[in-house]
Amino acid sequence: MASAYPRSPKVLKGGIVAYQLPQLVPTIIAFQYNPDEVSRSIQSRGAAGGGRGDANRVDGPPTETISMSVDIDATDQLEKPDQNSVAVDNGLHPVIASLERLVYPSYPLVIANEALAFAGSAFILAEQAPLALLVWGPKRVLPVRVQSLSIREEAFDQKLNPIRARADLTLEVLTYRDLDVGNPGYWVYLAAFTQKEVLSTLNTLGDPGGIRSMLPI
Repeated sequence: MASAYPRSPKVLKGGIVAYQLPQLVPTIIAFQYNPDEVSRSIQSRGAAGGGRGDANRVDGPPTETISMSVDIDATDQLEKPDQNSVAVDNGLHPVIASLERLVYPSYPLVIANEALAFAGSAFILAEQAPLALLVWGPKRVLPVRVQSLSIREEAFDQKLNPIRARADLTLEVLTYRDLDVGNPGYWVYLAAFTQKEVLSTLNTLGDPGGIRSMLPI
């Protein structure tokens, strides 16, 4: 339905983009509805040991986790079945499967390893989950690993396909300490780190002058 306010600004949609490296053709999971809230937890990595004068020493960047709930609903698609045959036949299974694939290793690698194991090979290929990027506006694009995924299916069609669901995501931000320099996520994190430095210089909220007058140093 068209907006009653044609001049209202278009709201960007967040999402998750996944790459099964070394392939650079992404799987894009665009949020149908942006979450109402995003919870972020940032914990400093204090350096172990140390003596006097090392109180502010840290062991790399902080550990950051991001939690959100994403609502998915096929009602609008089912109202126009001729234009949405995939939703009619499958409900929300394709979207849910895309979310679940974020925590699974590559299917071709799994099959290859099973074949190698069956043949008695001692060499097993490394099975890695996709590189996932959380895209939450142009100022927050971060490489993440899915710590937990909880899906609550709330309504079903006649074929028991889920047609309304909520996915609760907990994401761990991957840093330059977690990723190899050859991994594209390494550079995505450094770009976000650089942007954070720039944005912090733009902070003009509050009255820093009053605080500055009380500083003892």
